[in-house]
Amino acid sequence: MHHVDIMYDKRSVPQEPRPHFQHWVWFNMEPPLIITNLHWLDGLFNMTLTFRKDADIFRPYGQLIAFKEPQNITIPTKSKLVAWVVSKFYPGVWRTAYYEELKKYIPIDVYGKGHIALSWDDFNKTISQYKFYLAFENSVFKDYITEKLWSNAFGTWTLPVVLGTSRENYERFVPGDAFIHVNDFPSPKDLAMYLLELDKDDEKYRKYFNWRSRYYVKNGGGWQLSYCQVCMALKNGPHYQVIPSIAKWFLGNGTSS
Repeated sequence: MHHVDIMYDKRSVPQEPRPHFQHWVWFNMEPPLIITNLHWLDGLFNMTLTFRKDADIFRPYGQLIAFKEPQNITIPTKSKLVAWVVSKFYPGVWRTAYYEELKKYIPIDVYGKGHIALSWDDFNKTISQYKFYLAFENSVFKDYITEKLWSNAFGTWTLPVVLGTSRENYERFVPGDAFIHVNDFPSPKDLAMYLLELDKDDEKYRKYFNWRSRYYVKNGGGWQLSYCQVCMALKNGPHYQVIPSIAKWFLGNGTSS
């Protein structure tokens, strides 16, 4: 059951007595900022399916798969500097505040509602022209690393500048030299100076792409994959369990170091 589809009305959850052989799976790909009413779920679900690696069924937004042999790579030609595609541009919130300070020291092209128009058909062709992409998450939460990194940055062969969970958390899923983390710099000004330095040093810039000779990016896929993951988990014969509190598990263990 997809949480966003049941969180506004408790009656969205089936009300009839459940057959003893039926497993309920809680499916959620959003951070606590987006979802609500987790307390409704106490004692109802048997399995979790989320982006959290400690879920019963792990469903990341993307992952790296190792090549059998090292590959030769070619970085697309870059003619532009920094891009950010954002659908929810809220003045004053933390990622927007960071952007507002960063843009004082380096030019940034912003795409999305209220900014430069960009269709999905033109997304890859447009963003691949940039050296850097602001992969700014809307929340700091354990393992919450979304398409902003996997599709928007890695998928277009731009170098992601990430803002979200900790560097240590990112490095559970991608090499440490595959991205730049805002936390590595004392201020947005220092980050901007480093990006401008990389812009002038092709050899140093290319080092951030060395991992691509060893791994390729596999995006999370559609909902069909989630259903397949559930079927596989059930086929493997899960032991019977009831999760007393989704809220306690998801919120209590979700803080990011």
